[in-house]
Amino acid sequence: MPAADVIRVVVADGDDAGRAAAVAALRANGCVVCGEADRADDAVAVAVEQRPDVVLLDVELPGNGITAARELARRLPQTPFVMLATTADDDDLLDSLRAGAAGYLLKSTDPGRLGHALRGVLNGEAAIPRQLVRRLTEEIRAPALPTFVKTSPAASKLTAREWQVMELLGGGLTTDQVARRLYLSRSTIRVHVSSVLKKLRVSDREGALAVLRGETP
Repeated sequence: MPAADVIRVVVADGDDAGRAAAVAALRANGCVVCGEADRADDAVAVAVEQRPDVVLLDVELPGNGITAARELARRLPQTPFVMLATTADDDDLLDSLRAGAAGYLLKSTDPGRLGHALRGVLNGEAAIPRQLVRRLTEEIRAPALPTFVKTSPAASKLTAREWQVMELLGGGLTTDQVARRLYLSRSTIRVHVSSVLKKLRVSDREGALAVLRGETP
């Protein structure tokens, strides 16, 4: 923890008003805002230059906030970052944590608690909205994805990525959810599925899943 409980923060938010509000709230909480950014690439550049105690990063930052988070985790592994979001989206929460985020706060958070939340993160505490804790717990407790029969003839036909896509779809995820989980576009997921259908000579997704599970197509 920084001396005298004063922490240096880089704030990255594509919304000028939202960024100004966060900066004002942090300064009112005794924090030093040592840098600001309104795009993902700028957020990484400013953070690398300033070496703050913590980075506050908007999930919807132009250029992709999650991508910026992953780059921050790679380039500044000792600097925690906390995601800031407009809505309590569980997929954004999970993607943020997978990217290495130390916390996930809503923009509706009481401004008076923003600095306190960041200090908590520096003390090893998790900053996650209560309404999302249950979703996170459910994700951890979720049963493992179905095991496909990789010793079947179909195994040699599919690429590793195609297997990954089909396993996630077989676990009940939607195309959009699979795309978010793998950091791919929806169209790319559809291309993989189409390739699988062609390779397995089936007409639909359900038929492909049946083949991969070793069931009779």
